[in-house]
Amino acid sequence: MAISENAEKNHEELFPNHKSTLKVTDPELIEVFDNFAFDEVLSHGSLDSRKRLMIILASMIASQALGEYRVMLGGALNVGVTPVEVKEIVYQAVPYVGIAKVFDFLLATNEILQSRGISLPLEGQSTTSPETRFDKGLALQKEIFGEMIENMYQQSPEGQRHIQEFLSANCFGDYVTRGGLDINMRELFTFSMLLSLGGCEPQLKGHIQGNVNIGNGKELLLDVITLLIPYVGYPRALNALRCLNEAG
Repeated sequence: MAISENAEKNHEELFPNHKSTLKVTDPELIEVFDNFAFDEVLSHGSLDSRKRLMIILASMIASQALGEYRVMLGGALNVGVTPVEVKEIVYQAVPYVGIAKVFDFLLATNEILQSRGISLPLEGQSTTSPETRFDKGLALQKEIFGEMIENMYQQSPEGQRHIQEFLSANCFGDYVTRGGLDINMRELFTFSMLLSLGGCEPQLKGHIQGNVNIGNGKELLLDVITLLIPYVGYPRALNALRCLNEAG
């Protein structure tokens, strides 16, 4: 088996002039993987290179795949993903996967950006204040999820309402309202993270509906699942596919 012309071309777009040591030590695996991930998978769907790379970065954070993240971050910057977009993906991961899992990715991102001559900190992207974060976060939740949010508040057991308030003020008010990425891309990245985490199927279903509500149709979500198969494996991809098929 040889690496296909399409796979070579798509790989070269991300990693110009890269000489893979694994082609020498593990040629059979690299041939199979590159032909699948960089040719066969990419023949499905309409995601452009920038969106593909950003989706993969979000997935790698959730998967705790730091080595692959570092490689793909280089590819993302090579195809025009901006430093602000990269940082916003990393920041958005915090409320969904937790700072303990994001910390090393933040440090790696800073290191790689600075190695390319990019000064930190980048321009701030916050759009809320301590006084507005709850109201703006709640409004954005309702924009994405509709009446589901009112139902969540009404059905919250006594003593647990603060969790719903945290979701509105912190998850959405502090993070999802930020600039640098539009809401459609943020919801797509959230879908990618939840898919990659595994064990989050109830939340995944909620965000499938949220994506659909704002115009990220099921075809686009199927493109994301397809793209991530080589990186997260079939069990998590098939769980996501089941959730997608079960969504109303």
